[in-house]
Amino acid sequence: MGTHAIPPNLFFCGIIGSGMSPLAALLARRGHRVRGSDRALDSGQGGEAATALRRLGVEFFPQDGSGITPDTGALVVSSAVEPEVPDVAAAARLGLPILKRADLLGAVFARGPAVAVGGTSGKTTVTGMAGHILRQSGADPTVINGGIMLNSRPDDPLGSTWAGREDLCVIEADESDGTIELYTPRVAAVTTLTLDHKSLPELRALFGNFVRRASRCAVIGADSPEALALAGQAAHAVTYSLTDRKADWRAGSVHPHGDGVCFRCRNRTVRLAVPGRHNVANALCAAACCEALGVAPAEALAALESFRGIERRLQVVGRTPDGITILDDFAHNPEKIAASLATLREQPGQIIVFYQPHGFRPTAMLRAGIVEAFASRLAGGDLVLMPEIYYAGGTAERNLSSRDLVADLAARGVDARFAESRAAAADAIERAVRPPRCRVVVMGARDPSLGPFARYLYDTLGQCD
Repeated sequence: MGTHAIPPNLFFCGIIGSGMSPLAALLARRGHRVRGSDRALDSGQGGEAATALRRLGVEFFPQDGSGITPDTGALVVSSAVEPEVPDVAAAARLGLPILKRADLLGAVFARGPAVAVGGTSGKTTVTGMAGHILRQSGADPTVINGGIMLNSRPDDPLGSTWAGREDLCVIEADESDGTIELYTPRVAAVTTLTLDHKSLPELRALFGNFVRRASRCAVIGADSPEALALAGQAAHAVTYSLTDRKADWRAGSVHPHGDGVCFRCRNRTVRLAVPGRHNVANALCAAACCEALGVAPAEALAALESFRGIERRLQVVGRTPDGITILDDFAHNPEKIAASLATLREQPGQIIVFYQPHGFRPTAMLRAGIVEAFASRLAGGDLVLMPEIYYAGGTAERNLSSRDLVADLAARGVDARFAESRAAAADAIERAVRPPRCRVVVMGARDPSLGPFARYLYDTLGQCD
């Protein structure tokens, strides 16, 4: 299916999802009639994504099949949608085409994105950084991202989508649902490669094919051994590193700077407004990608200083008068958890984490790594609270509980407790905080109520005596 063959009338099942809503917004902006349904909408949790899509003229229906009509050009579903969902059953009865989100993405970007950013960590931030650099350079990129970009303008259709030139697209390429296989980019970026949604042999094959398809170059994180091993498969590889002096892009003199981080690169000092060594690596990756598209290194590095970050990436929700900082963080796999905790550990003070695992199969696969990430980076006086594993529906075998991870952590000497409810967790946090210099982090993915819970904690702790 080419771009010209996309039906003008589309219905998205699961339209509020982080992968579906940017695509729905982009197509609505480009003149398609877009309708959709979502379990979150049915439970009154559509949030800002629903508001933004409504402003674009998107119509919402209950997820009961009522929105599927004979004039629907195609039903769009994610890989997580089961055949039993009423919308899918209704489309099947009417004989309507049912497109996977991946197929539609492939059609939208049939000409190939300028930059496709892959990797098991950091790809959302790199995508946002690269889009920001291109905008600051005077270009008008289209950006499709998996997170809300805080540099979005009022006229952007959705915080995770910037609708610009069709021939200058920067896209987050997701390995978890296989959409990374759809792209033949000019520049393919691989940030890191560690065990995540798929086994390492599967990931090596996916990313190996990905870098081989890059028509101009592959930008590869040299500090990730598995990623660096892919360099030989690219027609031309550009590497970046915080430690390897042989890398094409290098950073030195890295140290915290207020709420951000400072480093030296290409004979200049760069001050990022986002924290952590991992974001220095992300900045190098984004700058290297944009250099491959013709942006001068000095211009790219200067642009990065005004990059404000991605929503829910160690995002400061607020600080209470007595010195408690509440943060909201998307970290969910071992590599992301470790990076966030290492960044917080750069400053003194207590760390309290409310961590919600998601998905029974991913949690089982990553269990040992998650436990290691917490156990190796938390100290005496720190606390981990875990509610039950987030369940988004489907036929997953529920043979694991957060209680099992709590027991693993307790065996490693970590103060870890199972949270029976959000209210119980809030009470435990209120009793445990030791200001000043206390950081309370709400951590996890998929569940749209995590962000509001972080704001609730800020409101609650800010009123404590």
